[in-house]
Amino acid sequence: MPEFLSLRAVPAWFVVLPDTDAAAALAAKALAHANRSLPHASGRPWLVGRWAPETIVAAKHRGVRVVLIGEHTVTAQEAQRAAAATSAGASLTALDRFAAAWTGSFHLVASCGGRALVRGGVVGMRRVFHTDPAPPGSAGVSLASDRADVLAELVDAELDEHRLALELITSVPYPLAGSPMWRGVHAVPGGHALTLDARGRARTTRWWSPPEPEIPLAEGALHLRDALAAAVEARTRGRELVTADLGGLDSTAVCCTAAHGGAKVVAYTAALHDELGDDVSWARRTVQALDTVEHHVVPAEDVAMTFDGVDVLDDVLDTPSILTVDRNRRMHIVALAAARGSGLHLTGLGGDELLAGTPARLHALVRTHPLIALRHIRGYGAKYQWSRGRTARQLLDRRSYRSWLGRVARDLTAPPAPVDEPLLDWSVPPRMPPWATPEAVDAVRTLLRDRLRDAGPRGRDHGEHRELVAMDGISQWTRHIGQMAAPLGITIAAPYYDDRVIEAALAVRPQERITPWRYKPLIVEAMRGVVPEASRTRGTKANATFEEEAGLRRHRARLLALCEDSRLARLGLVDERELREWCGRALSAETESYLLHSTVACEVWLRSRETTPSQAGPPAGREG
Repeated sequence: MPEFLSLRAVPAWFVVLPDTDAAAALAAKALAHANRSLPHASGRPWLVGRWAPETIVAAKHRGVRVVLIGEHTVTAQEAQRAAAATSAGASLTALDRFAAAWTGSFHLVASCGGRALVRGGVVGMRRVFHTDPAPPGSAGVSLASDRADVLAELVDAELDEHRLALELITSVPYPLAGSPMWRGVHAVPGGHALTLDARGRARTTRWWSPPEPEIPLAEGALHLRDALAAAVEARTRGRELVTADLGGLDSTAVCCTAAHGGAKVVAYTAALHDELGDDVSWARRTVQALDTVEHHVVPAEDVAMTFDGVDVLDDVLDTPSILTVDRNRRMHIVALAAARGSGLHLTGLGGDELLAGTPARLHALVRTHPLIALRHIRGYGAKYQWSRGRTARQLLDRRSYRSWLGRVARDLTAPPAPVDEPLLDWSVPPRMPPWATPEAVDAVRTLLRDRLRDAGPRGRDHGEHRELVAMDGISQWTRHIGQMAAPLGITIAAPYYDDRVIEAALAVRPQERITPWRYKPLIVEAMRGVVPEASRTRGTKANATFEEEAGLRRHRARLLALCEDSRLARLGLVDERELREWCGRALSAETESYLLHSTVACEVWLRSRETTPSQAGPPAGREG
């Protein structure tokens, strides 16, 4: 299927080129679409792309070049010291010591002695991709970038229909989740760095591992408060005005932390159509107690429902995103923030996965603290009405992650797990939707089985694995919101996904951080004196189930429009008639309509790449 994407349609991107003449043609191609570039010490192009000057700090010392791109407080002098230390040791690993103390969310890019390094973050907010030297347009060298589609265009990579088929699954399992849609383009795992040597060959190395979870809650709360405050300050420093979500406990903590800084904070709360939604009443309590925040409530009738506009979306994302089905609902506040004059919008996304955690931590806890584990098992069982038999079977199941992934490949078309299934396994087993063709199912089964040989979990046990995988997934959605917001000139900031914040939370004892008896106790304790007492101990969380079911009814015609001349059907991945029949049904939001999300995401993504939006114009004057 042809694509007509132009790199000039992508508002922000960068490419890292190896220090070799073999990359000259690729550099020229990238430079034709870029408005900024920086050279290696050799003079060859090194960093090429489109970025706002305020997002980058660059330094050099002798033959070393160091750049940070993103949201951080690192000064040119600090970057200069890092470059000097790297030059003295003639090794890029010297940067690890400096980066471990830097706050914020950023890409770190360096050049030293003919080698180029690029690394993102622990999870998916700052991603790194690279190419094989094999595709026809690659000139025998590898490139790196923060966007997979940019690399695909530069090296003329072909769409991988089998990889796209995997996106139809209810949730793509690790380690395939987040991998690019093109042959010969690969993702660097979170917590890993990519090095391009002088011949243009790529190599990945791990630079991060989760901390040992051994700090008491009280001490950990102080560390988290400091880390979150530093993360928020990294975004708000030097700004006169910032905007923020003010909804649940997590966004409330971020908003209140920002309010204690020097910037003017403008907060937005979206009212839910569901009368049981209580975000507005809690937000008003918070604002009244703070008395420094400008607050806007978006009426429910102004908030889009799920599936709104799905047939006309044209965001240029580098991978399908299930956020697509709620795109207009989530972006409404972002658009209001941009219209208010904000250049940065703070969100609480990431707090659920990091602070609520997962009961799957009981797998490890039952061995180290069996009495505490038993008490927690009883609490979760009563809270979620888990079957004792299924709970015991999952808790005692010591089979490897590889074994679990093999069962997923085998059972792709089996009935989904019941909604009251205990959450103690490696993950909820994903399933292919009923409209997936046999060819699509076979392709996905093959992809999964091909990864069994080297498949290992993301973390050291079931709980750590599930938490990190969840953070990978939701941070990827948050990254997509950033890509959607970029044409509006506003940055989406998610402090909970900063490396230092993640480390502070994961270092706390899981039996204290995750419990059926208290709601997010770590952030509750961390926010003493920051969040007003009237809101700090809130134990409720609104959901959008009503918006999902009502949205399906209201926007059914838009869903059916996606079934006409389906691009997925053209590729042989879905049965168009079966998909249309499902889109015409009355579906339960809890057990059925969620199956549509991944398919809608893929269909919208394919269609959006057939036309070139005009958000970004021709290259501006180039800076070196």
